[in-house]
Amino acid sequence: MTRPVYVLPDLHGRADLLLAALRELPDDAHLVSLGDAIDRGPRSLECAEFLLDLHAQGRATLLMGNHEQMAFTGLKNYRAYQASRDMNDYRRALEGLSWWTTNGGESVRREAGGFGLENFPEGLARYLDALKRLVYVDADGQIHDDVPAGPSVMVVHATPPKAHRDYPSPTVAALWLRPFDGPFTLPAGVAYSVHGHTPVYAPAMLDRQVYLDLGAYSTGRLALLRLDAHEPGPLTVLTGPGNPARADRYPRLGRALPFTLKPLR
Repeated sequence: MTRPVYVLPDLHGRADLLLAALRELPDDAHLVSLGDAIDRGPRSLECAEFLLDLHAQGRATLLMGNHEQMAFTGLKNYRAYQASRDMNDYRRALEGLSWWTTNGGESVRREAGGFGLENFPEGLARYLDALKRLVYVDADGQIHDDVPAGPSVMVVHATPPKAHRDYPSPTVAALWLRPFDGPFTLPAGVAYSVHGHTPVYAPAMLDRQVYLDLGAYSTGRLALLRLDAHEPGPLTVLTGPGNPARADRYPRLGRALPFTLKPLR
């Protein structure tokens, strides 16, 4: 690729691993964050701040994960309530906030010293507003919302979009599905797709899907993939504080991809 593009999977508040990953990037690199950068871990607000700053500089594309979708649901409905003053919107906002806080978001509330709908952190709201659902990266390293001409790679949080009875649309399903919900179809010209969401024992390729989430929040292991428009490029796995033995409970999917192990500096 003319411009090097790197993909970073689920951080879950591991700002230490994010900063280590940024030190690995060339000066001209563009980063694509696969989402689930927030909650569970200790430094979610810092992750959001760092990623948003890179985005503002044009150096990063930020994708939504299922945890960001949960966080955004309450905020979106509260904004609707502010415009409508309809208490049904307010009820949906409270339900959305509860959905998130009981699935990891409570760690962010503790980190921020407590908040609710009325005083939702401004920086976190800006981060959530900046997120895309899915992008394609072409052979020149350019980012597209739609399938470009020529070879490309799809990058989306969980899986390629697929109609599923449990979700209102394929793009929402692409934030939640698991590898076992396949097989998945890619548009013509898309060589493969890259995902986080499902923790795996090691970076792996199953069919034409690459799965990178190594459970960084608990294992201290974070994958960093350089994209190539035709096949997965070089992989680095950064290692920091954590319990790597927890990876033993994660599935060993498909074909393991080679990687270079690099302790934090």
